[in-house]
Amino acid sequence: MFVFDLSSAFIALFAVVGPPKVLLSFARLAPTRTTGELRRLAAWSSLISAVIGVALAFSADFVTSLFHISDQSLQLAGGLIFFVYAVALVFGVHLGAGADETDEHLASPLADGIRELLLPYLASPLAVTAVLVGSLTKDDWSWHATVAGAYVAVVVVNYVCVAALAPLMQRTHRTSLEVVARLLGLLLAAVGVELFLKGLAGLGVDLLAAH
Repeated sequence: MFVFDLSSAFIALFAVVGPPKVLLSFARLAPTRTTGELRRLAAWSSLISAVIGVALAFSADFVTSLFHISDQSLQLAGGLIFFVYAVALVFGVHLGAGADETDEHLASPLADGIRELLLPYLASPLAVTAVLVGSLTKDDWSWHATVAGAYVAVVVVNYVCVAALAPLMQRTHRTSLEVVARLLGLLLAAVGVELFLKGLAGLGVDLLAAH
């Protein structure tokens, strides 16, 4: 996950938290909601997600300094998070998929949906890690603004895809979603391995150079 400019930051974030992942989260909510409710939920959750992402992009240095975390430690931990999440997807286990079906639902469908999207979309561990790692690539405010802008752009694309595909998601068979999830898992596994190797290289253990 090497990011050096706006386009590479956008591509990296798109691969990790773009439509392929977000559509899976919304597709699981689609059968119990109307098209209008799903689009309103997408709008509000995307707005909240964008605010969180921008805040993280500008506070990355402060957060890592506060908890005494090195860039390499974050890269190693992030690589493991991506890899574990990816392996779970490949085997059909959806980590952080939201509230359990037996949980009590909130009175407001919007609030209930936002609660279910908290981990898979609003405060996704993948998104948090990707934004923090990307922001720490360069130590200046203009770069933090670049990462924030790239993340907001990805969020906008996510919303457009959810809003446009809402009617289709309500009729999509679960088997189709599982196939997409497994393909996404392979992509995220590769991102996780790359990020982990970058963390090792930062510590002086360059496995790629050794070959």
